[in-house]
Order: sequence, then C-alpha cells, then structure tokens
Amino acid sequence: MSIMDYLKEQINHINKRIEEVKSLLDDPEIAELAKEEIAELEKQKEALQSSVVSPQSSENSESLTTDSCILEVRSAAGGDEAGIFAGDLLRMYTRFVQNQGWKIEELDRSEGKLGQIKEVVLKVKGKDVYNKLKYESGVHRVQRVPTTESSGRIHTSTATVAVLPEVTEAQVTINPSEIAFEAFRSGGAGGQNVNKVSTAVRLKHIPTGITVTAQTERSQLQNRENAMKLLLAKLWALTQAQGKKEQEKLKGEIRQASWGTQIRSYVLHPYHMVKDLRTEVETSDTDAVLDGDLTPFIEAELKLSTSS
Repeated sequence: MSIMDYLKEQINHINKRIEEVKSLLDDPEIAELAKEEIAELEKQKEALQSSVVSPQSSENSESLTTDSCILEVRSAAGGDEAGIFAGDLLRMYTRFVQNQGWKIEELDRSEGKLGQIKEVVLKVKGKDVYNKLKYESGVHRVQRVPTTESSGRIHTSTATVAVLPEVTEAQVTINPSEIAFEAFRSGGAGGQNVNKVSTAVRLKHIPTGITVTAQTERSQLQNRENAMKLLLAKLWALTQAQGKKEQEKLKGEIRQASWGTQIRSYVLHPYHMVKDLRTEVETSDTDAVLDGDLTPFIEAELKLSTSS
C-alpha cells in the first residue's frame, strides 16, 4: 500500500468513527464518554495530517539535494505477472541509470517465487538525478502474453514506481520514541554474515504506520542508516503530497503525478506501443524503452512541468 493510500484509508476510518460516535451524543448516559472519544479521534487525525514534517516544509523543499534520490519499484495488480513486470521495470531503470553515468545502489529487495520482484528499493546518485526521475512516480501498466501463459491469453498487470528525494533529519521532524526498531536475518544473498546474523533492519513510524526495511549491507548499522534515509524520504513525501493536493484544490487542477495515478502504458500484444498518458509521447520501439531508453519521456515531462 502506498503512503497516500494508507493516509487516505486511515483518515476515512477515523472520520467514519467520529460520525458514529457523534450519534451517541444525544444519549445523556454516554454523552461525556462520546465527547472524550471524539476528542481523541480528532487528535489522531491531526497527527496523521500534520505531525510528520516541520512547519518549514516549503523551505525544506527548496533546499533538497537533487543529486541523490531513492527509487522504489513494487509489483501491484496482476499476480505473478506483476512481479515479472516489476523486474522488467527494475532492469529498465538500471539500464537508464547506467547509460546516464549515474551510480546505483540496492538498499532492499523482496522477491516472490521464481525470483519475481515484490519490491526493490534503490539509491541513485548523479547530477540533478531527482529532478530528472521524479516524474516517473506513478502506476505503470503492461499488456502482453506472459512467458508463463501456455494458452496465449493476454494479461494486464501493473507495478508502481516511487521516486523520493534523499532528505535529512533537519528537513523532517521525527520523534525517536515514535519509531519501532527491529533487527532480523536477511533472506537475500550476501554471504554467511548477512544470512546468519540479524543484520537486516525494519523501522516503523508508529503514527502513520509507514514501515521500511534495509537488508543488503553486511552491517546492521549501515542497514539502519539506509532504512532511516528511506523512512525520512517517505515521511517528507507524505506531507508534500498533502500540500500539493491542497494546492491543486485551490487552483482547480486535475493533472497530478502520484503513486495512485497511472502514468504510462506498455502494450506488447497484439501490437507494440509505449505511451505516456500525461505528455502523449509514444513509441512503437518497446524493446528500446524496456532496455532503458527513457529520454524522450523524461524530456517531455520536464518540458510540460516547466510550462504548467
């Protein structure tokens, strides 16, 4: 579940509960208890909406380091085929990063059966990398006949991509007491130390429920530092997305690039076409795109963003 989906779900749940409790205010025997519960629910909602990032978030946004970012690819709807597609996107972005001369480091990976990707988290470093990749965030949809499909049926599946800036604790306010820490044994490759010692790290931000893991380093300390970077980035993105949503309401804008928005369609059967649904840029050379040729899409999105 994405950060925005989680936030929306929790706030909706709290709002429903508030309405249910309000119906009890007319009962004199439990009215006081109802008022207390409503007050507590309002506090919980406020914590979700505004307690994550410091009030200077707009200034923090301007001071972000754009030469480093976190890229997350996660399988979504479509079962095993979604995991295969997530692997294809991982390869696509890896090739693109390498072609740009940027550096890439894997922070975390979760696989399904047959090595299919459930989720992979990468750290990418390069000149202005965040500004060039940030519009890749969203839902990517593929239509094709999977190699695992013996009857030739066309499948549609999706994967989500999130691109987050690397932020510091100076840009995000976190109460250490609100972070739950857990060390566990890594399930991936890395040698005896990684697999037999609890070097992997899981961090959970209790107010929002956001959970991150890091397990690719041999040292628990290194994994903890990577997990904290990922948690800070997700919490920053959460509040920025909330602020952007409010701005769009005021401006009456519809266009939005977020985790819940489908941004690109990859059709590999019965014809070949990759189309960006925001810029209308498309190509029939699907092999080139999946091999890392993303420049036409990224340049078009950058141009659109500067003109809007």
